[in-house]
Amino acid sequence: MKYNVFIDGAEGTTGLKIHQYFQKRDDIQLLNIEADKRKDLDARLALIRQADISFLCLPDAAAREIAAAAPKDCRILDTSTAHRTDPDWVYGMAELCSGQREKIKASNRVAVPGCHATGVILLTKPLLEAGLLPKDYPVAAFSLTGYSGGGKKMIAQYEAEDRAALDPVKDPLKSPRQYGISQMHKHLPEIKAATGLTQAPAFMPVVADYYSGMEVTIPVTGIQGGIGAVKKVMKEYYEGQVLVSAVDEMDDNGFIAANRLAGTNRLEVTVSGNDDHILLVATYDNLGKGASGAAIQNMNIMLGIDEGKGLL
Repeated sequence: MKYNVFIDGAEGTTGLKIHQYFQKRDDIQLLNIEADKRKDLDARLALIRQADISFLCLPDAAAREIAAAAPKDCRILDTSTAHRTDPDWVYGMAELCSGQREKIKASNRVAVPGCHATGVILLTKPLLEAGLLPKDYPVAAFSLTGYSGGGKKMIAQYEAEDRAALDPVKDPLKSPRQYGISQMHKHLPEIKAATGLTQAPAFMPVVADYYSGMEVTIPVTGIQGGIGAVKKVMKEYYEGQVLVSAVDEMDDNGFIAANRLAGTNRLEVTVSGNDDHILLVATYDNLGKGASGAAIQNMNIMLGIDEGKGLL
């Protein structure tokens, strides 16, 4: 059986990556739009009506516009920030909690999680559910990402040919760059909503000079039962998941590379440190489980096919 799929915004980083996934599948028939009609609302809506499922890979305002205009029985996956905290949309993280996968499967409106948010949520949700962290815990999250997370504009900036002529000592892109310093990052509302935290985390995202891969680290202290209790909760929470797993360790001679899972759709969490100071670490590809791979996973669930199809 072939499924008709439309990607609205197929020229962006996320849309292009989704398109690449489909090149390896024989069960997907892509519905293409003519170049001069990419911004034609009626033409796009016509394809959404034809499709078994559609992806919105658009800026927030454009995603809201077309989602509001599309018939309610059309199945839509939105990869933008626009609907991640909208109560009429299901948050597209199958591993979030018991029953979330079933909600995704039954919904016609699913919001794909943000890349940074994915790591923060999957590290904190198990401990919040188990009562090891109170909902008012002052979470602080450090997140290191490759430059592809910034989209086509940032990719072009990092891969510009004229960078080779710069003095490597003075090239600002050679140095990891912290951003989101106003603590108003667009992923914070969904983190708070999905975890149930009473306050948004203190969030420290950093972009570095490598293409893809993400590492999120959250320190926690004062945990009843210490590091053993945290490891047990993580193992049990993600046991049997298709794309997410808790591993005993992920370091290489004392180092954890942020790009260790680049090019995959897996996400791994690990717990290190000691009873007094515990580090929760998640590694994954910001374009995989952090974006396009997560979108495909949700599509598979919604269509009732193998969740890992085309991803493993």
